Amino acid sequence: MGLITSETEITTAIPAARLFKAFVTDGDTLIPKIAPQAFKSFGILEGDGGPGTIKQIQMGQAGQFKILKEKVEAIDKDNLVYEYSVIEGEDVLLDLFDKVTYKVKFVPDDDSSSSGGGSIAKTSRTYYTKGGDKVIKEEFIKEGNDRALVMFKAVEAYLMEHPDA
Repeated sequence: MGLITSETEITTAIPAARLFKAFVTDGDTLIPKIAPQAFKSFGILEGDGGPGTIKQIQMGQAGQFKILKEKVEAIDKDNLVYEYSVIEGEDVLLDLFDKVTYKVKFVPDDDSSSSGGGSIAKTSRTYYTKGGDKVIKEEFIKEGNDRALVMFKAVEAYLMEHPDA
């Protein structure tokens, strides 16, 4: 099995704890509300929402896939860290990957000039390739990063427009 890792950082005016709540604590209900064209629903197939939980995501019409399954690997509410793996789905792993693991950490941005403080979302994606000989093009990784950025910006815009959300 080969490993390919991609890391990104996104700076925002939204405080770290609020982003964690939007993406992790409330994400299963909030994200389909914000981007119904991409995400139709999230449902728990197994577990209580904590580590080991298996979720099924029904994608919306604009989603690249129809259904995928994720496994919650870790949730650290104190340090605002969430880790999950895409483990199954119709063409999600493209016969290239055993799984793809995502780790996101929301950290306060001490340099933020915004009131209430901003934050930085630090994301790491690790692609576990099948066999050691699979070649993954950089465009594939960039497209995944770009899709994640679009989703992040949609949630960010929603939170800015709805300060009580």
